[in-house]
Amino acid sequence: MPPRQRTTIHDVAALAGVSRSAVSKAMNGKTGLAPATRERILSAAEALSWSPSPAASTLRGSRTRSVGLVISRGPDLLTADAYFAVVIAGAESVLAPQRYGLQLHLLTGSQTAEADVYRQLVRDRRVDGFILTESRIRDARFELLRDLDIPFVLIGEPWGKEQVTHVQPQDAMAGLIQLAQHLVAAGHQRILYIGGPDDFVHTGQRREKFVRAIEAAGGPTPSVVSAAFDADDARKATRAALARPDRPTAIAYGNDTMAIAGQSEAQRLGFSVPRDLAIVGYDSLPMGEWVFPTITTVAQDLHGLGAAAASALLRELGDETVSIPPVADSQLIIRESTQQQTYSEPPGSPQV
Repeated sequence: MPPRQRTTIHDVAALAGVSRSAVSKAMNGKTGLAPATRERILSAAEALSWSPSPAASTLRGSRTRSVGLVISRGPDLLTADAYFAVVIAGAESVLAPQRYGLQLHLLTGSQTAEADVYRQLVRDRRVDGFILTESRIRDARFELLRDLDIPFVLIGEPWGKEQVTHVQPQDAMAGLIQLAQHLVAAGHQRILYIGGPDDFVHTGQRREKFVRAIEAAGGPTPSVVSAAFDADDARKATRAALARPDRPTAIAYGNDTMAIAGQSEAQRLGFSVPRDLAIVGYDSLPMGEWVFPTITTVAQDLHGLGAAAASALLRELGDETVSIPPVADSQLIIRESTQQQTYSEPPGSPQV
């Protein structure tokens, strides 16, 4: 028989249909709950035979006023990809006025090493909770943090039926639909999507939505390739795609860093953008406007995601005076890299 999993405050919150902070209030006799809500929580706790551990209560009583953000990327991440810098800025815009700080940890290595960082931060009482990014398939962080009995909020949609506090736009895929319509209207018949790693939830979601949107707009089924979210993989994937006899006439990338690297590689090989090849990024980072041609992109409200995640975490920590700001839907921003109105095979296209 497998060992029985320990019941946590998250189980009580799920059964009672309330937030973790509401359970904490009810179990610690604090005000601010409707009598019916308090009774429902106490009944759920009794049904699950759960009560707050003394250690957890002690930890909650001595706040660090610090929030953890652990990112499994290399130390050059913030210089190579501004995605996280914008998300962090959004989180800080909420945390700083509340006199909270953000503890950032960048690491490379296995998920075991990542788990050790979470355990160490909790054991040393260095953070009150965590913001998680890049939702993964079968994400082991959720069970780990529940076992550690510490609040966390995820940016993005969790995999499967995981019951996790998370923040995302009401329509995260709106921009991809607009992009599909834009490329089909321009006459592209060979479209390639170079997405991120397959173990990220949003990689599969975006890929599926983009393929379906192209088909719904009357275009041919696009090809898809998975790559790392970095410039080197983007260059390799672009070079391989452009060496094919049936080379793509448009490439959409998983982020702007990949798109800029891919555009540079295409130009180095002698292709003209957008005459020979249309290029599209994702995220609408400032660097997309600093290159030539400027990069068409699907904009995400990255600042809003960071602010919403920080607000949701403060509420998980018991501060119900904080409201969670809305996150804007994604949208297509058309720039020079796709602005040719209609596409036709140009004479004398470069051969790789």
